[in-house]
Amino acid sequence: MTQSRRMSLIEAITNVAIGYALAVVAQIVVFPWFGLHASLGDNLALGLVFTTISLTRGYALRRLFTRFGRK
Repeated sequence: MTQSRRMSLIEAITNVAIGYALAVVAQIVVFPWFGLHASLGDNLALGLVFTTISLTRGYALRRLFTRFGRK
């Protein structure tokens, strides 16, 4: 059974949303260890940039592997 494009997108969004929350918390904890001090807004914005990249990557890879799985 193949996964529909819609379900691929839903899975990727769910995965990335959880990753976003974990990344922001990790940034808040880890950045100070390296002498980086970002505001909450900066951490949220930086997390959003990487989340967008991750979502795009996750969806594209899922579609690529789905395509190869059909052959």
